[in-house]
Amino acid sequence: MNPLVGKIVQLKAEGKKVANGEAIYRYCLENEEELNTKIQELDEQIQQALQNENTLFSTDIKLLETQIEEKLENVYENTNIQEIEQYKNEISNSITKKAKIAGDLTPSGSYVKQLIEQRSQYENQLNSNSKYVYADKSGIISYRIDGLENKLTVGDFSYLNKNLLESLNLKNSQIIASNNTNAKIIDNFKCYITCLSKTNEALNSNVGDNIKLRLPNSEEVPAKIVYKNNESKDEVLLVFEIEQSVESLINYRKVAIDIIWWSDSGIKVPNKAIKYDGDFAYVTRNSAGYEEKILIKVLRQNDNYSIVENYSTQELEEEGYNASALDNKKSLRIYDEIVMKKR
Repeated sequence: MNPLVGKIVQLKAEGKKVANGEAIYRYCLENEEELNTKIQELDEQIQQALQNENTLFSTDIKLLETQIEEKLENVYENTNIQEIEQYKNEISNSITKKAKIAGDLTPSGSYVKQLIEQRSQYENQLNSNSKYVYADKSGIISYRIDGLENKLTVGDFSYLNKNLLESLNLKNSQIIASNNTNAKIIDNFKCYITCLSKTNEALNSNVGDNIKLRLPNSEEVPAKIVYKNNESKDEVLLVFEIEQSVESLINYRKVAIDIIWWSDSGIKVPNKAIKYDGDFAYVTRNSAGYEEKILIKVLRQNDNYSIVENYSTQELEEEGYNASALDNKKSLRIYDEIVMKKR
């Protein structure tokens, strides 16, 4: 997102949300390591000077000490390098604030003030000569750059085709490597996934259709088809738009997904067992040698099976059936024995 090159200092950790205009990283100075070493040495001297004083009762100091202790606990319990660095910077700032207050309260105040002044000079050198980079939009920050950011764009997907996708030579579930020279802001509200499919459902799908995708973490999220291109008579390229669990995908460029074209809960029945009485579907149940006609609603159907459910009493009454004649025996249950059609 920035044409400058050089090592950067992360101000926001990988995967954190950032606001438009917020500083996210800065470029290192040539003598930054030397300046940081001097600042660290001064911090140790300031802390040592404060430890020799026992007369600090300022409420502000007590509050700062509490904040320092809390941040230290966060450092001990954290494994994210970027977040640890951020906590260390916050601890350093709190120690400096504490020292500035102590400079007015302690006998050694003049010495502490002198140390703080030296530290401020080094900090000013860092801040005044550093190039800061700010987020140009809100979203999730990522330092995982693979060079495809300007190639795989969103909006107009007409450039996508099978040859292009295959030429990328992407490995499934391979994590994009982090770098220390740049960053990108990912829109954390929308994500686009493209795939090639030869299924009948894909071939017969339309832009605007709503389906579900099962992500690598097994989570099922709603998705919408926003682009479709027929690669051949038996293969189609689709682009799906999702707005949930975007953060779980930002580390990857290629993942394995399952397309859930439809989902209904009900009883799975062979098509051969289903008969029709006018517009009503029904099955014949064998109950201890007696055959009973059970009306059913067909929810979904493929070449071999159907997903069905029972009619409610109200639905049957609305269709003109006698309510007094309805009982539990007229409901199909999962382990019922049903009669197949005779050839």
